[in-house]
Order: sequence, then C-alpha cells, then structure tokens
Amino acid sequence: MRVSDQYTMQDPTTQYPKPDDSFRQSQDGPGLEQDMHPRPDAGETSYRGSERLVGRKAVVTGADSGIGRATAIAFAREGADVVLSYLPEEEADAQEVVELIEKAGRKAVPLPGDVTDEGYCTRLIDTAVSELGGIDILANIAGKQQFVEDIADLTTDQFDTTYKTNVYSMFWLCKAALAHMPPGSTIINTASVEAYQPQPILLDYASTKWAINGFSKALAQQVAPRGIRVNVVAPGPVWTPLQVAGGQPTEALDQFGAAQSPIGRPGQPAEMAPAYVFLASPESSYISGDTITASGGMPTP
Repeated sequence: MRVSDQYTMQDPTTQYPKPDDSFRQSQDGPGLEQDMHPRPDAGETSYRGSERLVGRKAVVTGADSGIGRATAIAFAREGADVVLSYLPEEEADAQEVVELIEKAGRKAVPLPGDVTDEGYCTRLIDTAVSELGGIDILANIAGKQQFVEDIADLTTDQFDTTYKTNVYSMFWLCKAALAHMPPGSTIINTASVEAYQPQPILLDYASTKWAINGFSKALAQQVAPRGIRVNVVAPGPVWTPLQVAGGQPTEALDQFGAAQSPIGRPGQPAEMAPAYVFLASPESSYISGDTITASGGMPTP
C-alpha cells in the first residue's frame, strides 16, 4: 500500500513493501532508480507541499535518485528553486527530477559532475549564485557506499574515494556556500545509522558517517553567531540505487531493512525528505548542531 500523501495516517509497518526475493538485484555503479524493482518512492506522486520554502534557493547533491531526489522534489513543492548535482551517468534519472521541479512551477538547474572534485563543488555554489540569485539551503546528500567483507580487500583507492565523496565534498561545499549565505540559511548534511551501529562490511562508509556528525556539530557552533544553522539527517536502511549497486551483498537484499528495523521494512526516500524540509524551514529555527535519526525504530545514542 502506498500513501496518497505524507499526511495520510496509516500503519507504517505496511505502508510500503517489505523485502522479498524481488529485492535481489544488482546494477553497475552508480545505478539508476528507474531500473530498480520495486521502484523507490521519492514522493513523485505522494509529496504534497505547503509553502514552507517559498523563495528559497537550494543546492542538493545526489539529486537524481534516492534521498537526494526526494529532497529536491520536496524542496520544489515547498517553493524553492533548486540546483541539482549528480554524476553524468545518472542523467536519465536527473531529467525526471528536472521535469517534476518545473511542473511544480520552480526553477531547476541541472549541473552534472563529480563531488570528489573540489573545482566542481565550487562551481555548484557559483551556479546557484548566478542562476538562482544566491544560496540559502545546502543539502549534502550524495554518498558512496561499497561493501567489502575484509579489511585486507579494502583498497586505498576505495577508502580515499569514499572519504572524498562523503566527507571532503561536504567540507568543500560548506566552505564555498558559507561565503554567500545570509542569516537564516541552513546546511543539512547526511550521516547514517551506520555511524552508531556500523556493519563490519561497511568499514569506510560507516566511519565517514561518524565524521559527518562531528564536522556538523563543530561547524554549527562556528556559524551560529552569523544566524546560520547546521544540522544532520541520519537515515537507517533506505531503498535506493546505492544498495543495489554494491552497497549491500545482492543475496542479502531480500532481508534489507527487515532484519535491522523494528518497523520491519526498508525506508523509502519519500519518508526521509520531510526531515530535510523541516531542517531547511524557519520552523526549526532553534535547532542547530543536531541529528535527526530516521531509522525505522533502530535505537541510537
């Protein structure tokens, strides 16, 4: 059963599909959402806006699929214009998001590239300034996750790329954005339940997510006097291309989210987007340096 919108009350344990044999699938990285089955819900038909971000100017990384896609759609339906960051190989998914943003009456500026490149990260912010007239929301959502069973097989190249994708890009984008952000702006970074309950097969990924929490809490204190807030969303197991493109072993996907989450299923990107909207909105004005965990009931510190 799928919700008609995010305000419809129903049982969260049956709201979306539980994993079964149909979840066992694999794609070459980075993966496309449109090739997944069942296809994730990023709010394309279910997210209903309520003018919480009217006139805002956002940059969203990983905006083609998964949580980034859902957040970009939600931001637009709440009234924001959006610069979308994604890899060139993800163009097919990204064009769907562009169409949905424009259908919501907002401006979409697609800018494909690789966030492991500092120059590209700077261009993303410069593009927001030139195309949107500024930036007052930065949502760092793009991530790299590749499971490796044994540290002996974890290469320096993978370790380096995971850190550059998940941590260095956050640093570069925050640094560039803060040079342009007015008071009232918000930065939202993305950690994970893996920061608290790390799987042994995600050594590099889990450690980046712990680093994101620490970075964000320190930065929040630094920029608070400027009227800028920094917060974190820490998702639990969420059904996205990240999982089927090497993020989890294929043979484990028929239990993905069911074994870990008390709700008994993986989360959907559409269920994560409201947390980003809340932290971007002035209604969370007294919240900074905090982490919202959306884990389906998995306990965290």
